[in-house]
This record gives sequence, C-alpha cells and structure tokens, in this order.
Amino acid sequence: MTNAVLRSLTVRDFALVDVLDIELAGGLTVITGESGAGKSILLGALGLVTGDRAAADTVRPGAARADVTAEFDLEQHPAARDLLDEQALTDPENPARCLVRRVVGADGRSRAYINGSPVTLQVLRSLCEDLIDIHGQHENQRLVLPRVQLELLDDFGTDPALRREVRDSFRAWQRAAEEAETLAEDIARRDDRARLLDYQLEELDSLGLRPGELEAIEAEHKRLSQANDLRATVADCLEALEEDTVLGRVLRRLDGLDDDHERLVSALTVLRSVDDLVTDAVHDLRGYDESLELDPERLAELEDRLSAIHELARKHRIAPEQLEAHTEALRAELDALSTDRSALERLRATAQSESARYREQAAALSKQRRRAAGSFAKAVSRCMETLGIKGGALSVAFADTESEAGLETVEFHVRTNPKYPAGPLQRIASGGEQARIGLAIQVVAAEKSAMPCLVLDEADVGVGGTTADVVGRLLRSLARHTQVLCVTHAPQVAALGHHHLRVRKDDAQDTLIDALARDSRVEELARMLAGADITEKSRDYARTLLDEAVE
Repeated sequence: MTNAVLRSLTVRDFALVDVLDIELAGGLTVITGESGAGKSILLGALGLVTGDRAAADTVRPGAARADVTAEFDLEQHPAARDLLDEQALTDPENPARCLVRRVVGADGRSRAYINGSPVTLQVLRSLCEDLIDIHGQHENQRLVLPRVQLELLDDFGTDPALRREVRDSFRAWQRAAEEAETLAEDIARRDDRARLLDYQLEELDSLGLRPGELEAIEAEHKRLSQANDLRATVADCLEALEEDTVLGRVLRRLDGLDDDHERLVSALTVLRSVDDLVTDAVHDLRGYDESLELDPERLAELEDRLSAIHELARKHRIAPEQLEAHTEALRAELDALSTDRSALERLRATAQSESARYREQAAALSKQRRRAAGSFAKAVSRCMETLGIKGGALSVAFADTESEAGLETVEFHVRTNPKYPAGPLQRIASGGEQARIGLAIQVVAAEKSAMPCLVLDEADVGVGGTTADVVGRLLRSLARHTQVLCVTHAPQVAALGHHHLRVRKDDAQDTLIDALARDSRVEELARMLAGADITEKSRDYARTLLDEAVE
C-alpha cells in the first residue's frame, strides 16, 4: 500500500486552543473527551491545515493569528513525493518528510506553506487530498468523489496493467487527434491564404505595370498637364528676347566709338558673346516651344492609368512605387506555401487506430468493472449490515462516457431502508449512517486500495453495545492498512485503539490533549461507561475491554 502517516499536529491560537503539540503514530488512534471539551477543534485544525476555508473566528480571541502545522511521513507515498518534486517543494534533508502549515490572520486572510515555502491553496489541496481524508457526521468528502469511487472499484477488481493500457491508448488517441486537428486548421489557413494570394496576384498582374513605367507616366503627365502654361511662358520670354533690347543699343553705341583701348575692346568682346548666347537661347526656346504639344486625349489616357495604379496601391496599403516589389513578395509567399496533406492523413489514421485500440481495451476493462461491481457491492452491503444498518445495501451505478479511465464513470448508490430506492451516498444517508457506510466501503477497499489517513468524527454515532464493538474492530482492522484517527463516545470503540488521546479543558478553559497510558485509559473508559460516578465495577469492565482488544 502507498499510504502517508500523519506524525504530528501543532496548533497555536486556534479557536479555544492556546498551544497543542500532538504526536501521532500509525494504527488506530482514538480521541475521547467530555462533550464540549473541544474534540471538534482537532478536526477543524486538521481541515484548516489541509485546505479548508479560513475565517476570522478561527483565530483565538485576543491573538494576532492562528497557526497550524501538520507533519506527514511520505516514505510509503511515492505519488506525494513526486508532486513535491514537481513543485520544487521537497525537503532536501529529509525527502520523505512533509511539513504543511497554514496561518490565518485576525482579518481572516490566510497563507499556506509546504516545507517552509509559500504555496497557493490549490497546491496545498492537491497535495493533501490523498494524504488525509476527514469524515464528519455530515460530510464524507473524499468518498463522494466519482474519481475516488472509480479508483476504489478498480483497485478491488480490475487489472492495473489493463487500466494503464487504456489510459495510454486514450492519451495517444487524443494526442494524435489534437495534432491532426491543429494541422488541418493550419492547412485550411494556408489554403485560404493561397486563394487570397492568387486573387491579389491576378489583380496585380492584370494591371501590367512595367519596370520604370510609373516614373515615365508621371513625367509625361506633368508635361502634358502644364503644356498651356509652359507655352504661354515661353512665348512671353521669346517676345522679350526678340525685342530691341538694352544689349543691342549698347553694342551699337560702343561700336561707334573710335578707340582701341584694351578695356573697351574686352568689354565689346564679352557683350558680343552675350548677344550670341541670347540668340542661341532664343533658338533653343523656339525648339522647346515647338515640342510642347497639346494632346487632351493622351492626357486623359495618362490620368486613367495613374488612377488605376494609385487605386490598386491604396487597396494593398502601399505606396504606388512599391507595387512592383510587393507583387514579387506575394509571388514568393505563394510559392513557399505548402499544403501537403500526407502528414494530415497519417495523423488521422493514427488517431483512428488508437481510438479503435482504446475502445477495445476499454471494453475489456468495462467487463472487469461490471463483474467486480457486484462482488464489491455485496461485500460493502454485508459490512453495512454488520455495522447496524439493517436492510442497507450498496450498488454501483454506471454512466457512459469516454475518458482515460475508460468508457464509464461510476457512482456508489446506497439504500438504508428497503422501502425506499437507492441514491447517492451524500443524499440518502444520515450523518451517522454516512460515517458507517463510508467505513464499510473503506474496510472492503482497504486491502487492495491505497487509502489516505482517515479521520473519523463519531463513526459510531447512533450505535452501541455489540454494534459499537463491531465498529471498533472494523476500525482496528482497517488500521492494519492505513492510519485511522477516530473521535468516539463509545467505550467499546475507544478500548480498541492502538493509541488513545483524551481532550479536556483546564481551569482557564483552554483545550488540552493528553496521550493516555493504560491506567489513564482505564479511568477514561470507566468515565465513558459510568459518567461522573466511576466505580470499581466500571473500572473492571474498562480493564476487560482493554484486555479483549486483541488483533
């Protein structure tokens, strides 16, 4: 069995507790005490440290905070040790030890720690749910979980190797199906992109834009659109140059001077050169004027072409001069797209094969479960009868589903009265009956299932005498497989404990817990038997109960 053991519980300023340090051991530990002594406080502290909701009234009046620490021995619980390793919470000095701590402030806010490291409540609960199981009179937390019920049934009567095969084939099926779906979505996206690229390239190609065409069109359009203005300006300039200019008059007057001074000669030479240049300029301007043709049809044609180019550029959200490079980029992207469907077909074939394998294996597992369900239900029903639930019976209800656990979920249904139909455990049974039914289930399951430390709050409520003795012996038998802590008012149950804790209040009304040796146990059992009027006869009966508590 892979079981954890609760080794100690330390409580500070919790409810009515000032300080409690409790050492615990394997086997059956019974917890007794007078009503109101605070036995429920122990269960509350355990619930808090393992993840129950915290509240401000948890804190002892006048204290700043409540502090509860539990120490577990995980030597025989590899799954819990693996979880600690995954979360980097292992105690390097003692990997098998796990210290779980919860601190609640006076404002109701709480913090959780595992081996000294702060953790979330989710991490705390995920660790503790398989370490300790607290059964109050009105709650049966772990046993009502469908996952746990299926595990108990499987441990009782199915092949572990087959369960692993079902789990592995289901995961392989789901993995291949998910990969195929992802690839199919990727191929669909590629196909959609390829269709878009085809359309865009067809549109760009239909434009037929040639290299350098845009620059040439813009230059020609600029000239044609300005032709009227250019010709008017050139005409004005030619008229001005062709008139009798100042330069002409100056040359004529200087030519009339009879002087060969070098400065005058040089000035005349320059002026004649300027006159020649003006003549050349007039000639060039006439040629330019003749080149400026007015062509409204060509201008309209260029404007239409430019409009088409700019419109397509706007559609693609790029500058017109980028159209050529953009076209080549789209063409390269289209060429790079691959829609090879062979990998998809292989994945789909793998998923189909794994699905068939899963269903074949799961069907075999279902047969084992349904065979085991009858034997399991009969064994639990017999145990329920033994525990005083006359006419009580358990049955296993199956519901179809598909998961890594197989083709069904299960739910334990119970009947506590032959006159009424069976129903789920938490809805049908009373608080005391739930505790005893839970005990019956655990006793039957314990020999083959890994059980957490069981904390039972008055599993013997509503029974007495012979039935109480049966409950106690079942608890003692159960404690051979897992640690059991039981709060009880029945002396027959208390006498069967391997260890005995007594809860009491001191003069200051603080709750205390004492570990009892044999003589103290005799006194406590005598009190439970006779109340305040303890007699030697009640002590003798207490000794008899202790002597009869044998394996």
